[in-house]
Amino acid sequence: MSRWSRSSAGLVAVALGAVAWAAQPVIYPAKGQSASQQKKDDGECKTWATGNTGVDPAALAAAPPPPAPAPPPPGAGGQRARGAAKGAVIGGAIGDSDDAKTGAVVGAVAGGAKARQQKQATASQQQQAAQQQSQQQQQQMATFQKAYGACMEGRGYTVK
Repeated sequence: MSRWSRSSAGLVAVALGAVAWAAQPVIYPAKGQSASQQKKDDGECKTWATGNTGVDPAALAAAPPPPAPAPPPPGAGGQRARGAAKGAVIGGAIGDSDDAKTGAVVGAVAGGAKARQQKQATASQQQQAAQQQSQQQQQQMATFQKAYGACMEGRGYTVK
């Protein structure tokens, strides 16, 4: 995994933790509940919301980042060399050794471009997977918070 990909995955994990923390609703004891009663109700409502939604915020925040991509198959890194060989063969078939050299250079450049395109496509796929995972976790947290808020409101708290 490239240095950029590792950094991106780390930032996604930190952002998910921050989103989970920032999504906490503000609870006000509207009926004069004591701090100990609020703490008890909070714990019971979190347990109820977890059981009702199947979403555990602690597990969600601790979820690992998307897995690293599989390493390229053997020989996948030789696009430049294969391009040079193909170019040399084509150049040699067309003309003399100078044409073969020119064909090899052109083929090497084309092979290098193909390798860069493949690398960029893989990085883009990794980024999309991380974004999808982030969105899914945000939706799960929203579902949990909605259930938690409903429970706390049912116990006489104002939830914002």
